[in-house]
Amino acid sequence: MNTQLIVVVALLVAAIVMFAINRPRMDAVALIMLALLPFTRVVTVGETLAGFADPNIVLIAVLFVLGDGLVRTGVARRLGDWLAAKSGGSETRLLVLLMVVVCGLGSTMSSTAVTAIFIPVVLRIAQSMQISPSRLMMPLSVAALISGMMTLIATAPNLVVNSELIRMGETGFQFFSFTPFGVPVLVLAILYMKFASRWLSSEADADSTSLGRPRMADWIEQYKLADREHRVRVRPGSSLAGETVAEARLRDVSGANLVAIERTGTLIQPEGSTTLQVGDVLLVDLFAPEHDVAELRRRFGLDELPLTGAYFSDMSQQIGMAEVIVPATSPLVGKSLAEASFRERFRLNVIGLRRSAEAFEGVLRHENLKVGDTLLVIGPWKAIGNLHQATSKLVAFNLPAELDEVLPVQGKAIQAVACLVIAVGLMISGVIPNVQAALLGALLMGALGCVNLNSAYRSIDWKTIVLIVGMLPFSIALERTGGVRLAADLLMDAVGGSGIRVVLAALFAITALLGMFISNTATAVLMAPVAITIAEELGLSAQPFAMIVALAASTAFMTPVSSPVNTLVVTPGRYTFGDFVRVGVPFSIIVMALSVALVPWLLPP
Repeated sequence: MNTQLIVVVALLVAAIVMFAINRPRMDAVALIMLALLPFTRVVTVGETLAGFADPNIVLIAVLFVLGDGLVRTGVARRLGDWLAAKSGGSETRLLVLLMVVVCGLGSTMSSTAVTAIFIPVVLRIAQSMQISPSRLMMPLSVAALISGMMTLIATAPNLVVNSELIRMGETGFQFFSFTPFGVPVLVLAILYMKFASRWLSSEADADSTSLGRPRMADWIEQYKLADREHRVRVRPGSSLAGETVAEARLRDVSGANLVAIERTGTLIQPEGSTTLQVGDVLLVDLFAPEHDVAELRRRFGLDELPLTGAYFSDMSQQIGMAEVIVPATSPLVGKSLAEASFRERFRLNVIGLRRSAEAFEGVLRHENLKVGDTLLVIGPWKAIGNLHQATSKLVAFNLPAELDEVLPVQGKAIQAVACLVIAVGLMISGVIPNVQAALLGALLMGALGCVNLNSAYRSIDWKTIVLIVGMLPFSIALERTGGVRLAADLLMDAVGGSGIRVVLAALFAITALLGMFISNTATAVLMAPVAITIAEELGLSAQPFAMIVALAASTAFMTPVSSPVNTLVVTPGRYTFGDFVRVGVPFSIIVMALSVALVPWLLPP
């Protein structure tokens, strides 16, 4: 072992140790390696930074943008709603549909993003079906990881391995080269998780469906608003039909605060000039105790409609709530809501007040505000977002969990799907390079308003990009110093005479075990050249050896830190480290056995 190889290996070991202890964070480690590797004189500064110009790195970044377009336009949310409807109350059917949908969606976008999207969906379904989220969160993470075995673009390790194949003069993979392996793994995973779910908690826990932030329905209860909020419909012949909100004077004559107007499925923020129509559904807050909804109906010719706390969550795409505090610097102190023209000033309605932790039950509109009062406001999300510009008047300190589910772009789902289909279709056809196809898809999403430049830049996981770029030079350095050849020789000495399946099993096991401690992307960077070199030594095709590394890199089921996907579900699923070991290790062995059986058969060496 020469001096340069010893230095490169020492740097690699240092990186692995830092990855394992998570100090500093992974992208910082990658940057450290970028700075130190040129001192070895094995690679130049230009070569260490060349990864930023690698087409696969650009492709990974653009795929984050395409995935963000699906999130922003509600495609993923609609899939979740469909999932809840089709499960029909059956936990088995829900498990199957959940894993299939998550795996399918993850095959064209970030598995981490898919997991983040579906966590609130699963929590909602678990609550409605009265089952423990722990029985669904683990299947969610497993399906998201398996999605990396479905297509070439599904996960970064696939692209890293493919890039290494091409760099070493071998034939790269096609878009669907991974699918024949991913589909059987998914089928096995569904069967396995149905069996393994008995190892996880089966008791529904009311608290486990919450991530700590209140939901709108919780506030309705806390502020004692159940008897104050009502939905009424303007029927034919109503005196309100044809009148403007200002002319109706609902606040003055009936003690009703008009919060929103539902018209043909859309919520309208009431303005003084808004004309009421027959069929309009009015969301009203009866703030005056001497009035009731029966009197309101009789007086104006209205039909009462059902309203529960869940209504606000269901309408959360269009209407929001927030808790705000009145600071000492606020000009609202000492004034009533009416005197302060609160609704006109902030475009929000105050429907609740807490003072000294007690909900105020008097006539809210005429109560003088005090320093430290907590107000519950309701209105458009945009108006709630504008509160941060008025911190001297009001301080928004608590936002509901529904905010995470609000779509920045509504009505563009079809356009987003069309852009994705075009991009994937171009990738499959091979007419243009994958990165060019993805860029065209992302630009189309931008042109159609599904994403904008700011959201596109925010959607890219720059930590992942930097991590990949920082680790790529190691494959070059190890190859030039003989490290790849040495690792390949050691593995060949250990199992080389035992047959190709034993060699593939050894490669799989080493890759999967490394993935327990370091990023699966970094693992793919390290193991891909070793696998391809072994293929060359055996005089066989490199594709099956590269494929086994890619499949093993996605087999990150064994610990909660093996992948960000696992880490995301730990809290909502209330899992321990042992849960992942108990469920993940046996399944990883099953996946290894299936992969070793299928790879030489479907990709003859």
